[in-house]
Amino acid sequence: MKLNYLFTAVACALPVLAQATAEADQAEHTRPNIIWIFTDDHATQAISAYGGPIAELAPTPGIDRLADEGICFDRSYVANSLCGPSRACIISGQHSHKNGVFTNNRGGGRLDYDKVLTFPQILQENGYTTGIVGKWHLESDPQGFDEWAVLDGQGEYYNTRFFVPSDNGQGHQTEEHPGRHSTKLIMEKSLAYLDRVKDGEKPFMLMCQFKAPHRTWLPQPDLADFYADTVFPEPETFFDDYATRGTAAHKQEMEIGTVMRLKEDLKFQSHYPIACDGFVPEETYTDPELRAHMLADNELYQKFYSARQRDFESKNPTGAALPQWKYQAYLQDYLACVKGVDLQVARLLKYLDDNGLAENTIIAYSSDQGFYLGEHGWFDKRFMYEESFRTPLLVRWPGHIKPGSRNEDLVQNIDIAPTLLEIAGLAATPEMDGISILPLLEGKHPADWRKSLYYHYYEFPGAHSVRRHEGVGTERYKLIRFYGEDLQNGEEWELYDLQNDPQELHNIYANPEMSEVVKELKDELAKLKRQYEVPDHINPYPNAVAHSEGH
Repeated sequence: MKLNYLFTAVACALPVLAQATAEADQAEHTRPNIIWIFTDDHATQAISAYGGPIAELAPTPGIDRLADEGICFDRSYVANSLCGPSRACIISGQHSHKNGVFTNNRGGGRLDYDKVLTFPQILQENGYTTGIVGKWHLESDPQGFDEWAVLDGQGEYYNTRFFVPSDNGQGHQTEEHPGRHSTKLIMEKSLAYLDRVKDGEKPFMLMCQFKAPHRTWLPQPDLADFYADTVFPEPETFFDDYATRGTAAHKQEMEIGTVMRLKEDLKFQSHYPIACDGFVPEETYTDPELRAHMLADNELYQKFYSARQRDFESKNPTGAALPQWKYQAYLQDYLACVKGVDLQVARLLKYLDDNGLAENTIIAYSSDQGFYLGEHGWFDKRFMYEESFRTPLLVRWPGHIKPGSRNEDLVQNIDIAPTLLEIAGLAATPEMDGISILPLLEGKHPADWRKSLYYHYYEFPGAHSVRRHEGVGTERYKLIRFYGEDLQNGEEWELYDLQNDPQELHNIYANPEMSEVVKELKDELAKLKRQYEVPDHINPYPNAVAHSEGH
């Protein structure tokens, strides 16, 4: 697909790109570098810039620096709260029904470059050096990147393995890193990429994408016990009974007490990343220095997780005490993974400072969706409820963003692609659904800014058994339509007043007093579906393979 037309299209709106060659060359050197830091399942509740009781006990000073020196978006949301689909929405600027990535399942999770044009491809074609390191999770090999090293599917926390371009330029080959934890290694590879491109004539774009803090929440060995002595407060909704909610909330499989696994998730029975029986096989790892390193790591894991298992066995929690015990262990691991990421973000910011790159680099931090940290008794994501619908977004751009800014406009992950393109002096493609948030970054509040967001989740049947649903969210209300053959009349509706019920405990869809609001929101939902050209019937498994990859 030819991309040079983009400069022609932009010339009308951005005259600087249509000036003489010498002036264009000068502009090339002032176009900002772009760094996109991305985590997996990082809830806003676990970032201290967003506040809250959990974040107070587990601060994130590295990530917070982006908010202190830039802008923090309080109402940033996703279009489909699932790993692969969210990533496809970000790089394409499109909703799932357009980019074709509906699920994490094989058959519904592959990005088809014959049908989708992404912002890295456009940047690469128009003067940027581009790279990606870390989690990819879109089945097809990355395109639009000069350099790439991506995890195999969900990837492993320890003994990290990357897919990198094959020597012959066809497909990929595997790069093994025994004895290495992914969080540190992803940053090391990212900094090595920056070392190679920082003095080049072209501006650079880097996507640094961590696996953490995705399930099974394995911190790096030296951080495993970081929160061992911390007692985290339970959310007010921890023992939610879903009294006013429908089938979807009652039949999900996300509850900490019943679904979270003692062995794989909470590391019981010596289930460690090196060897299940707690030793490093000599026939596999023959190098003595590597063996010594891995044995030392294994000892750190063993010490902490064995103590955890002994504590559980001595207390033998039952009833309400069981999910409460699991919750503490879960947050210890989850937040230790976040701590690892935060240290690496601080490391990256120091690198930019030390190398004179900070002033001309726009750097953003986000996650593929939010996550439940015990709210409603849950972990995982998928629902359009606030904890997983909402995602962090913090952006620093010296000289363009006022330090310490906050924004409460409705933004969505489909907006990232058109925003980064506009920052680079390029136009979004007509196929993109998102809109550039550059005016918001600059402190403006356009009168015609969007008043509603469209959401659609497709993966059912699938992991965690969350029903398919779509919905519309406004500044105050949220209307959700769950649909499927197992539901009475094929659909169930839920309505929440976020102003009076921010925890979404009271479904008021059937309240006669809300009939006018329901009508208005249904009209808005229909309008958004027309705007985004959402088909009436969608097959989220186009290749008819119902296999869920990951958890």
